[in-house]
Amino acid sequence: MKVIYHPAVQDDLNKILKHYDAINSHLGDEFWDELNSFIQAAAKNPIRYHFERRNRRRVNLKRFPFHFLFRETSDGIRITVVRHNKRSPSFGITRV
Repeated sequence: MKVIYHPAVQDDLNKILKHYDAINSHLGDEFWDELNSFIQAAAKNPIRYHFERRNRRRVNLKRFPFHFLFRETSDGIRITVVRHNKRSPSFGITRV
């Protein structure tokens, strides 16, 4: 399955990785590894994850207090936002 990212996701990730790298040089890598693991799981079986709102599904990370929203496409998934669990639920919801 193909994984496509909304262009603003790069900004989301840059801020998160900068934060974790400032705490510990390995923490950013650990976040990245966990995120990618969940992205691959979502791409393989998108219906495993519940709908957050509209046609977006939500995937919660286990170790880190973040989640991402994605929608299914004809050949995979499109990730629209990566955000902190306490971030406003409206953040990134208008991204297509």
